[in-house]
Amino acid sequence: MTTVENIPEQLQERIDMAALGARAAEHEALTPAAREELIAHIKRMLREQNAVLVAHYYVDEKLQDLADQTGGFVSDSLEMARFGYEHDAGTVVVAGVRFMGETAKILSPDKRVLLVEKNAECSLDMGCPADEFSAFCDRNPDRTVVVYANTSAAVKARADWVVTSSIALKVAEHLTARGEKILWAPDRFLGAYVQRMTGADMVMWQGSCVVHEEFKADALRDMKRRYPQAAVLVHPESPPSVIDLADRVGSTSQIIKAAREMDQETFIVATEDGIFHKMREAAPGKTFVLAPTAGAGGSCKSCGHCPWMKMNDLSRLAKVLQTGANEVLIDEDIRRRAEVSLKRMVEFARKHISPTMKLTGNA
Repeated sequence: MTTVENIPEQLQERIDMAALGARAAEHEALTPAAREELIAHIKRMLREQNAVLVAHYYVDEKLQDLADQTGGFVSDSLEMARFGYEHDAGTVVVAGVRFMGETAKILSPDKRVLLVEKNAECSLDMGCPADEFSAFCDRNPDRTVVVYANTSAAVKARADWVVTSSIALKVAEHLTARGEKILWAPDRFLGAYVQRMTGADMVMWQGSCVVHEEFKADALRDMKRRYPQAAVLVHPESPPSVIDLADRVGSTSQIIKAAREMDQETFIVATEDGIFHKMREAAPGKTFVLAPTAGAGGSCKSCGHCPWMKMNDLSRLAKVLQTGANEVLIDEDIRRRAEVSLKRMVEFARKHISPTMKLTGNA
């Protein structure tokens, strides 16, 4: 396995500054009565505008509940986009981050797609600029380009495949069996996990998630000693030393499924803490503890919270529905090329994993 140089220091500084800005985002303080009134107003606007709300597992639980209550959907980024595509609503409102809105628009070009927060970014997306990534691809013309869903529409347009964490291993195995070498982007930890599990020949972009990169193996070992009966659930965007301590490694949906199906009553969870809401619904009565993001005397930048996901709130959602702001627009040539790589993954999943998965038609 070959790697490339780390993200340039200047770009990393921009990512860090953007994360600081997101953490400083202000949220309107609402009394319980005002909150209920606002929720009722949002529900009316969704009905009146023939709009559906899709929310990621990592956003505030009130947005997750609202999506469920109004016939929307809570899931990972691709499933959010697929739900929006298959739903008959004319408007898809995305509670998540920017690349999620773009993914929804790629699959639903004829629908209006709105972002709850236009400045909600992702460090993996920001850390993989399209021009630099395209140049990296040009330097490795013999490799099949596989990108993680946490990328811009322009990066997806340059790829042969888009993958989520739940399907990455199977796609890598498939390509390796065909004798194809892989160029992987942007998450170096997920890429390293895929390479280690499949033996694929991979070169990698060196991006990382500001949340998952902070989980610490030494501190996790200490926590395991404090909770000796607990199972450890780890998202594969985490460092290899953390993954090595896991009882189960998987995507957000797979982590929720593990919490429901495993016998343990306590779980140490290494992913963004917004997922705990759905985990508690799936496994009521069980206990979930956030994996440590700093060792003794250390400090963390994210502390298990994605600063951009936490920008999404009820007041921002209401404003977007009132004004029509934050509409996602993508150059049509970029959209069409990105659609090819996305649909390739969906078709692969339909054939090899889930026969009911489909994306048909012109979108």
